[in-house]
Amino acid sequence: MEQLEGKICVEAALRARQRRIHLLVLRNSLHAETSAPLIELAEARQIPVKQVSPEELDAMAHGHTHGGVLALCSPRPHLAIDQLFKHLNSCGFPLFLLLLEGIDDSQNLGFVLRTAEACGVDAVLLKKHLWDFDGAAVSRASSGAFERLPLCVFDQAESLLPRISSLGVRIYGCIANAQRTIYQVDLTRSVLIALGGEKRGLSAAVRGYCDRFIKIPMLSAAGSLSLSHASAILLAEVMRQRLSRDETFQDPNPA
Repeated sequence: MEQLEGKICVEAALRARQRRIHLLVLRNSLHAETSAPLIELAEARQIPVKQVSPEELDAMAHGHTHGGVLALCSPRPHLAIDQLFKHLNSCGFPLFLLLLEGIDDSQNLGFVLRTAEACGVDAVLLKKHLWDFDGAAVSRASSGAFERLPLCVFDQAESLLPRISSLGVRIYGCIANAQRTIYQVDLTRSVLIALGGEKRGLSAAVRGYCDRFIKIPMLSAAGSLSLSHASAILLAEVMRQRLSRDETFQDPNPA
């Protein structure tokens, strides 16, 4: 059982329908514009709703920024490999995938997933032995992106990356000593961006399946960036290249 806290990630979980939600808990003094949509979503899925006093909700919460909204639910399931390929076949082309190695904490993973969703990533791939995170903390840091974004946890690179390549996806590994920068390669075709951790980088197993290595250019002696910052720069460049060639794109959130 996990406990989601905060309107954004609870509403995302209700809409995504990935988790089994056992109980929605609301502070009884919540404004109607906050509580009404949540109650409507819960009732549509026959999820019980409990309204409690501020003191009771504070006692239940793990943090102090829950905003009067909690949900008790099952962990969010991950895609199996066959489910991943079924999803990718429905995405259309070009595909945009992200593989992560060496994530150190739930908050960093949440930040990366939030950026990945914003930049149009179709699915995120994680090594199974790296998955040891509090799903509720990941969801909160991701601002709900964790609830929506397809996530596949796999055992070995050889069980997944050859099948990814067979779809015509070019695999780019990001390493510090690469000869080409992210601005010198064409990222508009189907791509998988592979990012390693700050301490260990990409594993030899993943490197063995990379078609090319790329790097973020540095204008100072800084040796590396945090994973969340590096991923934001890389994913934004993929999105920039693609949008610069897409004359039909319309911003869904115009100023």
